[in-house]
Amino acid sequence: MTADSSGRPDSSGPPPLVRLLQEFSLEANRYVDSAGGRNDMHRTDLNALAVIMQHTARNQIVTPGVLRKELHLSSPATTALVDRLYNSGHVVRERQGTDRRQVQLRMTPKAYRDGSAMFMPLARHMDAAMAQFTPEELEIATRFMTSMIDATVRAGQEAAQQPVPPPAADPR
Repeated sequence: MTADSSGRPDSSGPPPLVRLLQEFSLEANRYVDSAGGRNDMHRTDLNALAVIMQHTARNQIVTPGVLRKELHLSSPATTALVDRLYNSGHVVRERQGTDRRQVQLRMTPKAYRDGSAMFMPLARHMDAAMAQFTPEELEIATRFMTSMIDATVRAGQEAAQQPVPPPAADPR
């Protein structure tokens, strides 16, 4: 529970640490919008490249279906996304393995170069901020952020499983 300026408990909002996480998320989204906008890329485009990078780092195949599921997109929106990434030179479509019908997506060297250029300012500022902390403090922060990400994933899964509320009655 938080306290207001008089020291009394304030139950009207989340604890200060949760507020800071919310503010960090908002500022990170603003940065992505700004960096992507300067490069004619939508936030969804950048999120898609992040998904592809994560899966590639785990030696997992990325298909349009993977992007659709992870980004919660419709099939037409996924097709438009993949087309944008292909047309901008950020992904290639490949057919490998025994099932040649399956399209696999791979990031191009251009995607890595563009991503590095877009996120270099953020990385530089974050590196400078992290340099103010000891390795032990960073380990605690890493454990904390990992726990917060896991909690957010679980909450998202729970929210996705809840029934959709019926539409509100028209007051007319």
